[in-house]
Amino acid sequence: QVQLVESGGGLVQAGGSLRLSCAASGLTFSSYTMGWFRQAPGKEREFVAALSWTGDVTRYADSVKGRFTISRDNAKNTVYLQMDSLKPEDTAIYYCAAGRYLMMRPTTKEYLYWGQGTQVTVSS
Repeated sequence: QVQLVESGGGLVQAGGSLRLSCAASGLTFSSYTMGWFRQAPGKEREFVAALSWTGDVTRYADSVKGRFTISRDNAKNTVYLQMDSLKPEDTAIYYCAAGRYLMMRPTTKEYLYWGQGTQVTVSS
C-alpha cells in the first residue's frame, strides 16, 4: 500500500520560512516524479513544484519561483519543499504527490498517489 505522509506545516509570519517533508512508502520512490500542490479554501488544487525521479529537472509555479525549492533524498524516500519569503497568499493545505511523468506544465492529472496534506498558514 502506497503512503505519502507530509509534515512540517504550521503557522509562520510573512517573510518567514518553513520546510515541508513528505515520506513515501510502498512504492519504488526513486522511479517516481514527485510534486507539491496546494489548495486554499474555496479554490482548486494548484501546482507548486515538481522534481524528476533523477532529481535534476525541476518545475515551479511562477508564483513561487525564486522563493521555494524542491529537493529529494532517494535514500530516505523523502521529498522536501523549502519555502522562504512566505506570503499570506501562500496559505493553503500543501499536498505531496507521486507520478510517472514530469510535464512542462504539471497538473494533478499526472499524479497517481497523494498524501493527506499539511496546513501552512502565513500571517501578515
